[in-house]
Amino acid sequence: MKIIAVLAVLAMLSQAHFGTTSSVGGPMTMMLIVFIAALAVGIQQAAVNARGPLGLFVSIVAAITGGAVGVVFASMVLEVIRDIAHVEGSLAKSHHPLLYVLSAAMAIFTVTGSWLALQIVDRAATRFRRSSQT
Repeated sequence: MKIIAVLAVLAMLSQAHFGTTSSVGGPMTMMLIVFIAALAVGIQQAAVNARGPLGLFVSIVAAITGGAVGVVFASMVLEVIRDIAHVEGSLAKSHHPLLYVLSAAMAIFTVTGSWLALQIVDRAATRFRRSSQT
């Protein structure tokens, strides 16, 4: 999980520094990075726990859903931080240092949201297995 988080942060920072500053290409690339990070978390969790095909599917859906919730939460928090910092204009065009902090935070929130969703699913599955055995 740590390696996925580091790779997601590096990808977001690379996109922020070298990526496009257009109003469509930049955010779409960021969303692709977020999606791939959440997908990687789901696949990694299913592989580590030796899940079957159904478990793989559930892990991927849970990780992507958790990653999406993490992105929504992160965007709300990071928007407040951006407003407090009083940055004039576009962060992407100005290459303000806050751009890199927010990009890294977005990746971390995504991986954390995916991981938390998988933990919730694992606990629910454990409780279901215990109740079906009795």
